[in-house]
Amino acid sequence: MVHSKHFKVTLVRSLNGRLSRHKACIAGLGLRRIHQTVVVTDTPENRGMIRKVSYMLKVEDA
Repeated sequence: MVHSKHFKVTLVRSLNGRLSRHKACIAGLGLRRIHQTVVVTDTPENRGMIRKVSYMLKVEDA
C-alpha cells in the first residue's frame, strides 16, 4: 500500500465544549477555525492526531 506524502485536513466541526486534549490535537495540526484547510505531512504523529479527532475533520490525499 503506497501512502501519499501529505494530507489535506479541514476542520468541519466546532471546538466548543471539546476535551482539551482534542483541542490540542487540532492546534497541533495547525487548524484554528472551521473550514480552514491545512496540508500536513504523513507522519505517525500526525496520523495519530488525525485519528483522535477524526470526527471533527475531513481528510483528503494531497
